[in-house]
Amino acid sequence: MKTPVGLVTVALAVATLLAATFLIATGTRGQAPAFGSSAGELEVRTVARGLANPWAIAFLPDGTMLVTERPGRMRIVTSEGQVSPPLKGVPEVWASGQGGLLDVAADKAFAQNRTIYFCFAERADGGGRTALARAKLDSGNSGLDEVKIIFRQQGPLSSGNHYGCRIAQAEDGNLFVTLGDHFAYRDKAQSLDNHLGKVIRIAPDGSVPAGNPFAGRADAKPEIWSFGHRNPQSLAIHPASGELWEIEHGPRGGDEVNLIGKGKNYGWPVIGYGIDYSGAKIHDATAKDGMEQPLKYWVPSIAPSGMAFYTGKLFPKWDGSLFTGALRGAMLVRLTLNGNAVTSEERMLQNLNERIRDVRQGPDGALWLLTDSSNGRVLRVAPAAK
Repeated sequence: MKTPVGLVTVALAVATLLAATFLIATGTRGQAPAFGSSAGELEVRTVARGLANPWAIAFLPDGTMLVTERPGRMRIVTSEGQVSPPLKGVPEVWASGQGGLLDVAADKAFAQNRTIYFCFAERADGGGRTALARAKLDSGNSGLDEVKIIFRQQGPLSSGNHYGCRIAQAEDGNLFVTLGDHFAYRDKAQSLDNHLGKVIRIAPDGSVPAGNPFAGRADAKPEIWSFGHRNPQSLAIHPASGELWEIEHGPRGGDEVNLIGKGKNYGWPVIGYGIDYSGAKIHDATAKDGMEQPLKYWVPSIAPSGMAFYTGKLFPKWDGSLFTGALRGAMLVRLTLNGNAVTSEERMLQNLNERIRDVRQGPDGALWLLTDSSNGRVLRVAPAAK
């Protein structure tokens, strides 16, 4: 019996679509697609897939990665792409809206103490707040022991938005953590009696280190390091200067790169470069005495998330560059720096059409990315043919 022409056409179309999807989506087998950049062609290889809205990567000394999934799971992923079952012992998170299990960081002395830190949206009295926990990864890499919440954000609760929640550990061991303004309470970012719209500094046990700028004031939370932030989802310490850098989401326009200084006010919502989602005016001005200016801002917004300074050997032309992922922009962004000045910007991987949630430099010198979707991927970016 002859097969109808229509069925053959449909079958061929389906086969072609499946093949194309396979070639685009896979990178662990065969030739991965190449992408252009100022450092030459890039190979973007899919190392792991099937992760539910992965949010953060933290490399461990053996080269494996801790990867968080926003619904509340933490896994170990090897550089070969093996994905562990969810680690046991992760506390319940409030996976609603933008909230869930968010950033994770390995302690600088992880090889000796196996300690990690992670932040998440915690349900409280009908809303959510950012919490930071400390734990130890067990010897079998199967779960977390000695889990303890060492900080809870204080102030009006979130209905599901603007948790911030990036962690950076300084050389002295103290932790910097970004905290969002919870969207509906943006004016609280200018008040020191709460933790909304702040960067905080705490010791690894959650106590307040000596030298915090507002410690001892009755009208201020002692953990606050800087204030006037909106929704900071990028934080890193400059490897050469030791200075703290942050990138935060603006509203419609006004995403900012900031050099964070002790006790300084970054202006939100009094000053800025964006407008409200309705088109209404938010800010009094773009500048005001006593409030810091960003090193760079984006109009329109790219929705930056995750950042890393590059010091590896695979891309010598990019030594000292600052990388950030983009959600709305669906790309990888490289900023060229001259000291603390941003001198140029390069946009890459736009034809991936993927929201980039995190970017890290791996121990191999490659750039490692997370794509934010219900079928999220771990990507390795390296020079083509290397």
